[in-house]
Order: sequence, then C-alpha cells, then structure tokens
Amino acid sequence: MKNIGRVTPATALVLESLLSAERVWGLQIVKEAGKKPGTIYPILERLESSGWIDGEWDTEEARKGPRRRYYRLVPGARPLALAYVKTQRAKDTKTAPRPAAALRTNSWAQV
Repeated sequence: MKNIGRVTPATALVLESLLSAERVWGLQIVKEAGKKPGTIYPILERLESSGWIDGEWDTEEARKGPRRRYYRLVPGARPLALAYVKTQRAKDTKTAPRPAAALRTNSWAQV
C-alpha cells in the first residue's frame, strides 16, 4: 500500500462508505457521499492505484443497465481508513461556520 496523499473531506466520505460494507459499487458511494461522480471516481481510482482498495466488475448477466464496479478495502487499509475518517470527523466538529455564511442567511439581523 502506498501513501494516498492528502485526505480531503470527500476522500474521508469515500473511505467511510467503504468501511460501512464488505463491498460497494461506485454509484452507491456517490449517493452515500452526496458528491458528484466527477469527485468520487477519481478518488476511487487513486485509492485503487495506491493499493488501498480492490475493484472488480460485476459478472451478473441478468442485470439490466450498466455493469457495476464493486470496491472493497484491502485488509491492511481498514485500520488506516478508520483513522482517517475519525480525524476528519474531529476536524468537522471543530470548524465553525464562516461569518459570511451568517450574513447570507441574515441571522445577524435578528441580534
């Protein structure tokens, strides 16, 4: 496994989806993360090329629609992924809303 580099909030969401099940497909991760496919699929590609996840194409012949590509964390990546997700959650709870957001919602006018 290689270092995956900077772990963005979107990367942490992908890792969280991968931790939640034995295997998940790309569009399922897109829906769970609430991000666009153009954000999620490059992250999956980076994780796979770094050796953090294994991907395999669905072989089910009866499925209608496009084939699914299933992803799963490799065993050695699970504890590291969990640590990254916990770190990102801690950062999220420490981050206060920016003052500009309060101005847009007009909440300052109620003070």
